[in-house]
Amino acid sequence: MINNINTYSNTNLLRAYQHKQQQNKKPQQPVLNNNSYIIQPPQTNSNIDKPTRTSIFYINDVHGKMTNMERIYAVSKEFDNSKDTGDKLKLASGDIILGANYTSNQVASKFLNWIGVSANALGNHELDVVPKNLASLLDNAKYKLLAINASVDSSSPMADKIGKSIIEERNGQKYGIIGIAPSDMAERVKLNDSMKEIKIDDFPTTVKKVQEEVNRLKGEGINKIIVLSHSGLKHDKKLAQETSGIDVILGAHTHDLIDGIKEGENLFYSKTGEPVVITQAGKDGENVGILNLEFTPSGVISKAQNSIIKTRNYGRNLSSRSAVESIIGKPEVLGKVTSTVAPPKERLIENNPHGNIIADAMRSELGTDIAILNAGNIRGHFDIGPVDSRLINDITPFEDKMIIGKLSEKEIVDAIKVGGKSFERTGHKPGILLVSGLRYTMTDKGELKKLSFIDKTGKEIPIDINNPETERKYTVAMDDFFATGGDNYLPTNENPDFIIKKFNMDKNKLACDYIKKMNGSFEVKNDDRVKIITHSASTDAA
Repeated sequence: MINNINTYSNTNLLRAYQHKQQQNKKPQQPVLNNNSYIIQPPQTNSNIDKPTRTSIFYINDVHGKMTNMERIYAVSKEFDNSKDTGDKLKLASGDIILGANYTSNQVASKFLNWIGVSANALGNHELDVVPKNLASLLDNAKYKLLAINASVDSSSPMADKIGKSIIEERNGQKYGIIGIAPSDMAERVKLNDSMKEIKIDDFPTTVKKVQEEVNRLKGEGINKIIVLSHSGLKHDKKLAQETSGIDVILGAHTHDLIDGIKEGENLFYSKTGEPVVITQAGKDGENVGILNLEFTPSGVISKAQNSIIKTRNYGRNLSSRSAVESIIGKPEVLGKVTSTVAPPKERLIENNPHGNIIADAMRSELGTDIAILNAGNIRGHFDIGPVDSRLINDITPFEDKMIIGKLSEKEIVDAIKVGGKSFERTGHKPGILLVSGLRYTMTDKGELKKLSFIDKTGKEIPIDINNPETERKYTVAMDDFFATGGDNYLPTNENPDFIIKKFNMDKNKLACDYIKKMNGSFEVKNDDRVKIITHSASTDAA
């Protein structure tokens, strides 16, 4: 399934790109000709001028999904066994970990060891882990955690645990690898000790630091530079064009799925005219990428092939499954799904029947009027067949603690409206709110049109969204991320006064208990509790 490094069929090509030899000489730009990028090559017969072939196995935003880690392991083994004569690198661009559960985090960190990743960028979800535990994971890591734009307090357990760059050598060729953490880290990680001890630079400062590190590496004679960027595609495009010396940017954070190579989309040119390839492999370990390259002797990309491989095409072999279960234990069988619906294509801005099961579990098991759950919490879905505790952990992997609180109509309306802003944002973050005990209608522009409370008897009681009451309150099942202002659905407050009761368990425990009470089987249905309509339909109705 993995293309050989020597095979470039059905791909865009950058052929024989001659590196600028003199500082005042502008390099010749490739031109698009029959879907290939071509310039006239320099004439040479010397063996010294043979190109360097490189194949990069890359992953990003796996988000702790252990079943897909097992599939990635199988792809990795096939990559190892592929017959080629080129250099091989395995790299990750962050958010391999997700949530605070240390046992799950051990699996994610050891997974990077198992597949042989050399370096991983610091993503926002790596900081779901408190500094002491993250430092412990790194003590046993064979990979390096990189973020050139991170400053760590000297008293932190993470002091000296985050590097700026590493140098990897293959067959006498040296590769400089630089890491970038997301500049919006403070927005993505709230009320966590990690952010008290680790500060991340803004993007302009990050660009400056990357260029300085590239210059340092170039000064050491390293002419092939790869950036592991957990900064998002928009920032990656700027980085490619506002710096010089970078060859490849392996991206993350915005969950873009980039297959192939296309000028103006993921092929750009540096300040000095050299090609820069950007790629990213989506989210949740659903895909891995293989980037095949040829470099000129002066370190400029002359050929490129970028392929995305779906991990669902690979089985979870016994050795990888056993390795995972040796850490987390055998899963508990809970029941089975007798019928289901397809998961949403855009999980952050669509009603999600799979996530609604989790919201219903929260409401039922905690006995509240309603339950509220941000859509970003849901990272998987139910298939027809057996359901075990490991699947539930895949679907809702965050280890946030559960809370019962009292929220007013106004607080609920305001929080839902914050979720509505996701429609107009890049990457659709933070996502709409999934609910139980509520029903609402929203336009695809994020405008809330209608909201109702559904009581335990099924009676629907409208809520005035234009004048919601501040005194009328509901008991709400929620997690502490939502309650303390995570993603700004509610005001940031480490100890909000609306909390009634706290629990030392996450929603996945509630979901397991809830499913076990369903007489061994259940259905996943679309009940349109969150209805998204087109803005034009809303205008026509008005």
